Amino acid sequence: MYTKEFDVRWSDLDANRHMANSAYQNFMSHTRMAFLIENDFGHREMAQYETGPVIFNENIFYFKEIHQGKPITVSCEVTGMSEDGSLFSFVHNFYDYKGRNVARGLMTGAWMNLRERKITALHPELHDKIKNFPRSADFKILQKSDTRSHGQFAKDLS
Repeated sequence: MYTKEFDVRWSDLDANRHMANSAYQNFMSHTRMAFLIENDFGHREMAQYETGPVIFNENIFYFKEIHQGKPITVSCEVTGMSEDGSLFSFVHNFYDYKGRNVARGLMTGAWMNLRERKITALHPELHDKIKNFPRSADFKILQKSDTRSHGQFAKDLS
């Protein structure tokens, strides 16, 4: 399991003086990108293959408040991936300075070809890297239907 430690900054707080919803998403994203970069799958590699991440959904479950003053640790684990590497899911657990699990974030996304603006299978070189990433105990092979497992679909104005 990959982890990253953070100090909660003044700008991470909301009007209730605990960590704001948006800060959770920022810490999850920062941890995920640090994990990818440390596994040779950073901006340079994404630019080389004109590939970028697209997030379909993020869900955060709050167990205890996070306040400023003590560091937090955010984990990152791969919970799912499609056979061609185009789809992915991660779990992020938030821990306080005593190691207590205070929140959990789940996210599902895909890789997009930035030239064609379409979801795409990963280039073989990137797929070789990502398919060997450490996986969570509940890892599963993702199907397209998993990207809509939350039951939400677009409804256009008529």
